[in-house]
Amino acid sequence: MKIGGEYPGFNISAKGLSIQRKKMNLIAENIANADSVRTDNGMPYKRKQLQITQAKNNFPVMLNNSTSTIRLKTSDEFHINTSPSLNKELAETKQTLNSSVSEDQTEGDLVYMPDHPNANEKGYVQMSNVNIITEMVDMIAASRSYEANLTALNSSKQMAKDSLEI
Repeated sequence: MKIGGEYPGFNISAKGLSIQRKKMNLIAENIANADSVRTDNGMPYKRKQLQITQAKNNFPVMLNNSTSTIRLKTSDEFHINTSPSLNKELAETKQTLNSSVSEDQTEGDLVYMPDHPNANEKGYVQMSNVNIITEMVDMIAASRSYEANLTALNSSKQMAKDSLEI
């Protein structure tokens, strides 16, 4: 989700909101399928997790340039010298996070239910590896992170609005 080109705070918050929304959707799917002992492939449901990776580490570059290139834009070009390199570096940081979904390969519990249609010859049924308590803790963490990103977005929006009133 891209909101503002000139305001990197908007894009950072939007990326955080998007990632937390994906995480909450996966958690909801895990909770919905917690009791599924047989899926389309004949196996119990496997817990899905969201993996976030950073495609390119620009932190050392940004750290080196943070002391020398952050400048203010002015109406007169002779007041403060602006550098186009900062905008280029900020644009490069927008696409640095990649997300992917992976399945947790741990085995679920074996429960003795001899009358269940999916029971093995000893009467045990392999359950899903979803733990509702873990999912709820992850849901609370994702919800809090979503709220924090929303607060940061609203603060950035308020700062941009206040700067127009100066």
